Amino acid sequence: MKTILRYFFVLLAGAVIGLILYTRFGLTESSEIKNDDSLFVENAYSADQTLAMANQEIFSSRQNTITRAVERIAPAAVSVNVMQVREYTRRSPFYSRDPLLREFFPEFFKDQKLRQEIKSMGTGFIISEDGYILTNEHVVGEATEIVITMTNGKKADAEIIGRDPTTDVTLLKIDMNGLPYLSLGNSDQVILGEWAIAVGNPFGLFEINNRATVTVGVISALDRDFGEMDGRIYLDMIQTDASINHGNSGGPLCNALGEVIGMNTFIYTASRYNDGSVGIGFAIPINRIKSLLDDLKKFRKIDRDFWIGVRVQNLNDVILREMNYESNEGVIIVHIDRGSPAEKAGLKLGDIITLIGTTKISSDKDIASAVYETDLRVGDTLKFVIWRDGKVLERVLKLESIKASR
Repeated sequence: MKTILRYFFVLLAGAVIGLILYTRFGLTESSEIKNDDSLFVENAYSADQTLAMANQEIFSSRQNTITRAVERIAPAAVSVNVMQVREYTRRSPFYSRDPLLREFFPEFFKDQKLRQEIKSMGTGFIISEDGYILTNEHVVGEATEIVITMTNGKKADAEIIGRDPTTDVTLLKIDMNGLPYLSLGNSDQVILGEWAIAVGNPFGLFEINNRATVTVGVISALDRDFGEMDGRIYLDMIQTDASINHGNSGGPLCNALGEVIGMNTFIYTASRYNDGSVGIGFAIPINRIKSLLDDLKKFRKIDRDFWIGVRVQNLNDVILREMNYESNEGVIIVHIDRGSPAEKAGLKLGDIITLIGTTKISSDKDIASAVYETDLRVGDTLKFVIWRDGKVLERVLKLESIKASR
C-alpha cells in the first residue's frame, strides 16, 4: 500500500513539475513565435512602404519642366479640318486647227472648267475661353467649311473672324465657352538655345484618338527673314529643331513655361523630292501675331492699302554731276503728290533716298523691297534717310490709307 502511495506522489509531483515547466517555457516559446509572426508582418509592411516611396520618387523624377508644360499646352491644341472647293481646267483630248470643226463641235474641243472638293488638315490653338483660335492662313485657304476637333473629342464648326494673307495668320471662332486656352508669351524675350515645344497634328494623326503630337527641341536661331514667299511675307522667323511636319502648320511653338512664343508655319526639306522634316522648322513670332489680333477682330482684315505719294528715278552720271553727289548709292525723288504722306514727312524734290527702314537703297527695285515686301500697314511709320545739299537727314513718314487720298 505504501509502495502504491509512493508511486502516486511521485507521479503527482512529476505532473506538477511538468505543468510548471510547460507554463514557464511553453508559453514563452509560443509568445516568441507570435512575436516572430508580428515582426514578419511589420517587415513586409515596411518593405511595401519603401517600394511605394521609391515608385513615387521615380514618378516625381519623370515629372519635369517639359512634361508639366505639355500638360498645360496639349488640351488647348486643336485639329483644323478644312473642306475647300478648287477649280481647275481639264484640257480637251481633241485638237484641231480647223475653225469649222471647232465652231460646229465646240463640246469636243473646248477645255472644261471643273470644281473639286478637297479636304485638308492643319493645327490651331485656343487663345481664349470663349473659343478664339489661331492658325495659319494657308491652312484654311478658300475654305467652304472648317471643323475644329478638340482633345476631348468634341467637334465644332468654326467661323473665320479675320485673316491676313501677308503674314499668314487667320483668327477663327467656335461657339463654345469654358475652353482651355494658351497664354501668349513674349517672343522678344526668346533665348537662343532654350527649350522649344511644338504641338500639332502631323499627317492627321490627331484624328486617330484626339491626341496632339508633341515634339521637343531648342530655339536654333532668331530673326530669320525670308521676305516674300508665294505671296506671303515672312520676317523675324523663329527657327527650331523641334520636329515639324505636314499638318503642324498653325500649331503653337511654346517655351518651357507653356507660353506660346510662335506659330509653326513651314519647314526646310532635304530636297524637292523629300518633304519630311530635317530638323529645321520656322515659326511666326507671337508678338507679330498679337499686334494683328485687335484689327482682325474689328475689321476682319489688316489694312495694307497705304500710299506714300512719291516717284523716284535711278541715279546717272548727269544727276551725280548736277547734284555734286559723290556716291552712286540711292535714288532721287522726281515727284511728290500734294498732301501725300511723303510731303507731310518733309521729303522734297531732289532728295536722294539712301535708306528706308533698314534697307539700303541702290535702285528703285530696292524701294519695292523695303516697302512692299514687308508687313507694313496703315498707321505704321517708316524712317527715310536722305541726302540733301550735302547733308544727311532723317525723315519719319506715317503710312496713310490710299482711300483717304481719293
